[in-house]
Amino acid sequence: MSDIERSSTEKEARRTTPGRAWTPQEEPRQDAFGRYLAAVAAAASARSTEATEQAPGGEIPQPPDTSAPGPSDREPAVLRVRDVMQVPAASVPGDMPFLDVAHALAREQVSAVPVVDADDHVIGVVSESDLLAKAAVMAEPHRHGPVGRMWQHRLYEKSHGDTAATLMTFPPVTVHPAQRVADAAWTAAHARLKRLPVTDYRGRLVGVVSRRDLLRALIRDDAEIRAEAESLLGRHLLDPRVVQVAVENGVVTMTGRLDKAVVPELLASVRAIDDVVDVVDDIEAV
Repeated sequence: MSDIERSSTEKEARRTTPGRAWTPQEEPRQDAFGRYLAAVAAAASARSTEATEQAPGGEIPQPPDTSAPGPSDREPAVLRVRDVMQVPAASVPGDMPFLDVAHALAREQVSAVPVVDADDHVIGVVSESDLLAKAAVMAEPHRHGPVGRMWQHRLYEKSHGDTAATLMTFPPVTVHPAQRVADAAWTAAHARLKRLPVTDYRGRLVGVVSRRDLLRALIRDDAEIRAEAESLLGRHLLDPRVVQVAVENGVVTMTGRLDKAVVPELLASVRAIDDVVDVVDDIEAV
């Protein structure tokens, strides 16, 4: 079975088990989510490697090379949180009353918002779930029996306060503007958070980044992938017009007529492009 056939079989299995099949509208989201998870996994692997090298007995870090890199030695630009964060970031003061916090979340159309002190330091995050716990106790303050007492005890810690500071979750999970986007995505996934406050080195709020922001930054769109694939054709072929490139949801389809000696290297180069999910070889080798 070829790699393409195996990939197709695996994709079909995922579509049919368990439960209903994916709809055509869902498939792009599934592919995008898979690519996002791959980026997060790569970031986690890099963090693990760095921790191993810095641990006792690991490799001794080498001093940075201060020589000026040549054009071919320059590394591609790495996206940082500052490149994708939302500025300015909505926040609420710690003394804001419960109902005003609820209005702020509704006005900003977000599920959580940082809580800051008088100097704009992030001291916590208050979310819809924090407010719902408070509202639940307000709506039904008395429950009898052991189950009711247990229910009230679990909610008490989140519902006894009347301000943002007494309802919030703390300590907050934050990221720094200079962090790599992939590392921020790992932090969001590890903490199971949809939005992360961005703080400077003094803990002051400078922005906010959402999982959607990170997803868009980590996964290039099809037009960008196609542009890079066509650039590769220009470096491999005397006449790149003999091959046509189409990209849909990260899957690159290549058609045309080529010398069979060139095809394997060309396909391998396209597969190595970041965010390429698969390559469909419709090239007629001659």
